[in-house]
Amino acid sequence: MLLDTASLYYRAFFGIPEKVQAPDGTPVNAVRGLLDSISLLISQYRPDQLVCCWDNDWRPAWRVELIPSYKQHRVADAAVGGDPGREEAPASLEAQVPIILEVLEAVGIPVVGVDGYEADDVIGSLSSAARGPVNIVTGDRDLFQLADDPRGVQVLYTGKGVGKHEVINSAEIQKRFGVTAAQYVDFAVLRGDPSDGLPGVKGIGDKTAAKLLNEYGSLEAVQAAAHDLDSSLATVVRDRLKQAEDYLANAPRVVRVARDLAIPTPDLRLVTGPRDPQAVAQLSQKWGLNSPVQRLLDTLAS
Repeated sequence: MLLDTASLYYRAFFGIPEKVQAPDGTPVNAVRGLLDSISLLISQYRPDQLVCCWDNDWRPAWRVELIPSYKQHRVADAAVGGDPGREEAPASLEAQVPIILEVLEAVGIPVVGVDGYEADDVIGSLSSAARGPVNIVTGDRDLFQLADDPRGVQVLYTGKGVGKHEVINSAEIQKRFGVTAAQYVDFAVLRGDPSDGLPGVKGIGDKTAAKLLNEYGSLEAVQAAAHDLDSSLATVVRDRLKQAEDYLANAPRVVRVARDLAIPTPDLRLVTGPRDPQAVAQLSQKWGLNSPVQRLLDTLAS
């Protein structure tokens, strides 16, 4: 089980009131929500291994170089007191990230990140190297590209919450979007994604993107058709594809997650008890996390 950790704790932060606080008044709503989400997922899926995949670099320079608008809207504004280059996030959430890391380390749940890459890339690489079935937990649709029914790789999509997550496999992608999992990157590039600062091709949404890929097979073939006067492409679509050539030349590399990172991983086997019981007890008391921590420990023990 590979967790898109930031996706889970962001959802917890905005879904649980900030009045959930530690004894000293520090909000711990994101911490509590993440721990309860992990407990629920372990209880339901019983994974042999579990990894909290981490954004060592949430907006890698190499992706920004290819598409300058990539996640630009999420960058903190220095003009209003932000730290340029950092992801704009509430201070009360940022204060909880070190607590999350401390608790995960004390419990013994591995956190894995790679400098210069996002959690998505860590997930892609660990998923590709896995020898058995994989459950990827995320609220990011881009990771649908990793679904692979023959290998047993599926996405537990938390768009509606962890408790209401949807299982996305290759068959479901075909059913929902009309494209194969292998075509999903090209599909995402064509339609774009405002939440990631990817403009897409003007006038091309889900239906048109799927239609083009079904007819031509790939983005490369669609672009070739745009320059083929004998192709059946409508003039307006042909013109829009040509106008977006600079974007289309770079966007696939931005959207496609890495699958070949050399990741020196620790022991990923799911623990049955806390790695550091004393630290767990101290952190639980300090941050008022007795209930969610105990639920997690009970789940692991069972």
